[in-house]
Amino acid sequence: MSKESRDFKHETLRQYGVFNSAADGVSEEHFLSHPFFDPRDMVQVKYEMLRRVRIDGDSVSQAARDFGFSRTAFYQALALLEQQGLPGLIPKRPGPKGPHKLKDAVLEFIGQQQQDADEVLRPEVLVELVRKKFALSVHPRSIERALSRERKKGG
Repeated sequence: MSKESRDFKHETLRQYGVFNSAADGVSEEHFLSHPFFDPRDMVQVKYEMLRRVRIDGDSVSQAARDFGFSRTAFYQALALLEQQGLPGLIPKRPGPKGPHKLKDAVLEFIGQQQQDADEVLRPEVLVELVRKKFALSVHPRSIERALSRERKKGG
């Protein structure tokens, strides 16, 4: 594989969140000797680890060690593969999956305040209104994002 294509693959793996930053920990023979196997590809590494146990009959401990994972990580990957197929092996992004403070009632209140006002209320004003009504501390940027999402939805 040329240097340019390896660099492109490296960037693509990073972009999709499947770059194995612990690629140096993969000691499995095929990943060291055959260019088809790429220790930087997290999905391929996990899949091959699972296949080695399920198909080749290797022990979980040995496979986990050879592929640079713990036994716990092996069982987690196995459960995800069984539940979701290959997409289950793609790591999920950490952190909150959406606004955790601005629940529907708060969003509805903000929208109502905007409708009732003669002019568009600034996020700083809305922050104070939300604090008084819900005893909730919210950053002005969170309100800006929520209003932007509502506009995109057509709300």
